Amino acid sequence: MTATEPAPLEGDTSLLIVDDDKPFLTRLARAMEMRGFVVDTAESVDEAVAKARAHAPAYAVVDMRLGDGNGLDVVAAIREKRSDSRTIILTGYGNIATAVTAVKLGAIDYLSKPADADEIYAALTRTTGGRAAPPENPMSADRVRWEHIQRVYEMCERNVSETARRLNMHRRTLQRILAKRAPR
Repeated sequence: MTATEPAPLEGDTSLLIVDDDKPFLTRLARAMEMRGFVVDTAESVDEAVAKARAHAPAYAVVDMRLGDGNGLDVVAAIREKRSDSRTIILTGYGNIATAVTAVKLGAIDYLSKPADADEIYAALTRTTGGRAAPPENPMSADRVRWEHIQRVYEMCERNVSETARRLNMHRRTLQRILAKRAPR
């Protein structure tokens, strides 16, 4: 077995999946159960933190942006109770600052959505020191730009003028970008 191959599951296989996208949460939970995990799910930060404090899981998959807060709070709560927990962060709004923060709080990996069950399983079971393989279908530069604009737009509470100011962009240009579909 090389450093990048998934390790077989042994010992505690408890897995907490936290995501506010119910269909994704259900599909991922089923897929992880089929791979040998004992799965528990949560749809909010409050629910996940309560579950982590009651029984800290051996593994966790946590969405970065949840309806009631930040997934990093869940990572910190799990880490407080169980320092050996293997936690990964999922996000559609990836940036370097949040990836660094997630790792400092104890996450072992940071995956951009859409991540499939195989990628998540590989990240959770990768042996220590193993390097992740580069993505087969990385986001295009246009998609990365669009994701960044969407993230800033959400941070500005969907205020177009404030978003345009922060991005140093003309407001009408921003409105045209926001009206278009996401690039592939």
